[in-house]
Amino acid sequence: MRDGCRLLPLLLLALLRGLCHGREPAPGAVTCGSVLKLLNTRHNVRLHSHEVKYGSGSGQQSVTGVEASDDANSYWRIRGRNDGSCQRGTPVKCGQAIRLTHVNTGKNLHTHHFPSPLSNNQEVSAFGDDGEGDDLDIWIVQCSGTYWEREDTVRFKHVGTEVFLSITGEQYGHPIRGQREVHGMPTANHHNYWKAMEGVFIKPGVDPAKHDEL
Repeated sequence: MRDGCRLLPLLLLALLRGLCHGREPAPGAVTCGSVLKLLNTRHNVRLHSHEVKYGSGSGQQSVTGVEASDDANSYWRIRGRNDGSCQRGTPVKCGQAIRLTHVNTGKNLHTHHFPSPLSNNQEVSAFGDDGEGDDLDIWIVQCSGTYWEREDTVRFKHVGTEVFLSITGEQYGHPIRGQREVHGMPTANHHNYWKAMEGVFIKPGVDPAKHDEL
């Protein structure tokens, strides 16, 4: 009996550890397959793309930040590093590698060693066809918990060049007047925090055909 009493605290501790390490994701976790808008919390603009190419640098499709919350060109789909690595409805973990595919044009968020046109940071573009690009489309989700939660601010670090997806406020003129430059920066700072906003979120742990539309 005494031995059992001695073991009881150890069993409780093991149980608590198991619960902590294997805890279920919160209902607000961002999941694979979800379509959402991303808000830069420092500059209050949403990540955006459109069929306008850069006039310098790579000449690829431009990526910008827009103030309007209702622009249909600001939706991005959460995908895995490769097909099958991010099943629909699976919560995205902090530290996970993902692709962000622009819904309206089918191109992936991308960066490479070209200077950005306004700030001379690293150019961020949209690249590929029908969601298929190359290894420079891969980003790591940096957040503080176990999963990327909708209420969290997160960073996206590029795997290939180690820059952070950022905005520092530079504005374009014609033909995309007033839109902000999106670029890559080598340091983590307040210019590269993002938050999940409007979208269609696949609920974790349920039939992917069922979703939570916000």
